[in-house]
Amino acid sequence: MKLLNKGASLRAGLIALITLIILNIAGANPVYAVQKKAADTSVSAADVTFTEIPTAADSLAIRKKQADSVKKAEAAKASKTTTSASKTAEKPKSLWQIFIEGLLGGFTAVILPCIYPLLPLTVSFFTKKSGSRSKAVMQSLIYGISIIVIYVTLGLLISIIFGSDALNELATNGIFNIFFFLLLIVFGISFLGAFEIVLPSKLANKLDENSDKGGLAGIFFMAATLVVVSFSCTGPIIGTLLVDAASKGDRLGPAMGMFGFSLALALPFTIFALFPSALKTLPKSGGWLNSVKVVLGFLELAFALKFLSNVDLAYHWNWFDREIFLSLWIAIGLMIGLYLIGKIKFSHDSDVKYLTIPRTFLAIIVFAFVIYMIPGLWGAPLKSISAFLPPEATQDFNLSSIPDGSGSASATPSAAIPASIGERKYAENYTRIKTKGLDAWYDYDQALQVSKALHKPILIDFTGFNCVNCRKMEANVWSDPQVFSRIKNDFVLLQLVVDDKAELPAAEQFVSDYSGKKITTLGGKWSNLEAKRFNSNSQPLYVMLDSEGNLLKDASGAEIPTSPANYDISSYLKFLDSGITAYKK
Repeated sequence: MKLLNKGASLRAGLIALITLIILNIAGANPVYAVQKKAADTSVSAADVTFTEIPTAADSLAIRKKQADSVKKAEAAKASKTTTSASKTAEKPKSLWQIFIEGLLGGFTAVILPCIYPLLPLTVSFFTKKSGSRSKAVMQSLIYGISIIVIYVTLGLLISIIFGSDALNELATNGIFNIFFFLLLIVFGISFLGAFEIVLPSKLANKLDENSDKGGLAGIFFMAATLVVVSFSCTGPIIGTLLVDAASKGDRLGPAMGMFGFSLALALPFTIFALFPSALKTLPKSGGWLNSVKVVLGFLELAFALKFLSNVDLAYHWNWFDREIFLSLWIAIGLMIGLYLIGKIKFSHDSDVKYLTIPRTFLAIIVFAFVIYMIPGLWGAPLKSISAFLPPEATQDFNLSSIPDGSGSASATPSAAIPASIGERKYAENYTRIKTKGLDAWYDYDQALQVSKALHKPILIDFTGFNCVNCRKMEANVWSDPQVFSRIKNDFVLLQLVVDDKAELPAAEQFVSDYSGKKITTLGGKWSNLEAKRFNSNSQPLYVMLDSEGNLLKDASGAEIPTSPANYDISSYLKFLDSGITAYKK
């Protein structure tokens, strides 16, 4: 449909866009973790305390009593481990979050050129064809439900075809991350107007023919026709949503995202069928619809960069640094701002003769965000978007520094570490995620040796190159002077990167007795340890151990539980202090 009325109001469209910008900024991106089998709650003999056996140790009665004691201990341990697992298995995103993202995506799709002009046409069709208001309402409800059924079915098919394990692996798989990067680039270019992504016209024509049959089947095929015809606008939004939902690893993620999207898409058709007079309050179709589409195209390009950064970190390419990422975001932001004020336009755009109030406010928001990002080129932490950016350690030129509450240059002099421990294993792999001022270790066995030598507890940080919440914890919590001082001075910091794709030497590769899979990468080794020992597959996960590798115990003798991401600084300090106190006792 041609867009005839130029310069019409941007109110409804741009308000939804502001919401979408905030959503993208917040890191709608991917976390990730390799899904494991059900947790093995068995314990080793080292975990069982045996009573001293008298001289008649071979007595059957005593053996039976001892066996019963062992079984009870194992059952108690299993129960406790299961409880701990339930606390630590925190997902990067809940189904509700994915649903809300889908809902926002659906409302955004409504104000795109492929759908918005169809609102009055579809509602008029129902009100005129039905002959009565009640019948029109019933038909519009069926129409809306049909849209929801179609999209949710698509989400379920994605889950069924790939399965939850495969969906989880997408987040750290290099091939899929590159595919997602290219996919979003294509979507962005499409929204900018270079071409349109459309489904075969024969499919649309066939569905349109079936919609003339009447009855429930006819209404369903009308909804299917809308889905196909509007694909050039909804396709990029659906693709982005499915990519984000699938990479979270929850089997119902894609279906829940599609439910939110389709619900938002179906609501306007149903509501306006209930209140046809409300159609008069809608802004008329015009050039502003295309502006919405172009701004979304720029956002797709910005969102695509996160997937490229994921691959660069996990495979040690070491070229897509933080300042490159920020430079591209700043350039995209400037383009959006200049486009909104009419300084640049594409061939299919209308002239912006004057700035409307919504367009002006959105331009202010975009330019303000660009100005906010500029200091990041010199190392400013940019905490509000730190979870989405590459780690600060990738910055080549960094003027910022993390405060050290201890006031000392080094809390762990190299002389205090015996030479027999040797060089830090794997340290060269992790310079790009290293927190400035902290000297972490990256091998479990080596950290145990350091802990014994320095008489300090171990703080394990199960982290990842692509872990959004890990970067957020490091930027917002670890940067606090008190937290930083505790980690630096009172712990041996052990960072185990679960998505490192570096190959293990052939002699160190093994078949996991937990998952049954062959472990061939360094990240797989630590991921297996996290799942098998601590019954968790989420990152970050913080674990405090003594020098023998046992969980620290509080004054009552109970093991101090592991901690997922905790953005409350005072609460995280209490967690660290409990470990320090327990180790000293």
